Amino acid sequence: MAEAPPIGVLVEFDAPEPLVTAAAAVVSAGFAGADAFTPFPVEGLAETLGFGEQRIPLIALSGGVGGATLGYAMQAATNLDYRIDIGGRPLMPPQAFALISFELMVLGAVVSMIVALFLLCRLPRLHHPLFDIERFEHATTDGFFLFVPLRGTANDRATAERLLLDHDPRSIVEVGA
Repeated sequence: MAEAPPIGVLVEFDAPEPLVTAAAAVVSAGFAGADAFTPFPVEGLAETLGFGEQRIPLIALSGGVGGATLGYAMQAATNLDYRIDIGGRPLMPPQAFALISFELMVLGAVVSMIVALFLLCRLPRLHHPLFDIERFEHATTDGFFLFVPLRGTANDRATAERLLLDHDPRSIVEVGA
């Protein structure tokens, strides 16, 4: 049985500065999908890797609008189906519908964001090949790691390693499938 090609390389650095410069070099070289793992937020790293995610606010807005619309429509349908004249009040009072509409707007926004979180992060993911790397547990304490996904060619891996060696890494490890 043939061994599966590596999905990428994991590079460890001693400090955050070489990690940021290596990430910029990897992105400018055209390696899409690079990711970094650090024990604390590193200034400029997210922008370098292109993490300008703007889908969550739009998903929350659409979930909120959908929830508010559902709440208002549900109350309007109920009042139209069961008409009760109470002291000459209007049949469709917006003030009376505001509370339930607001609550369902919040519920819709929160539920849509939670669902989006799971779908966009591809959760639940119980195992990732990075967890097999022995030193990867240091990503939460004192390690600065850059994962560079490969497209499957040996030339791609050689190019990535040559590019990363210019930034003085502590180690470069192949990540299997």
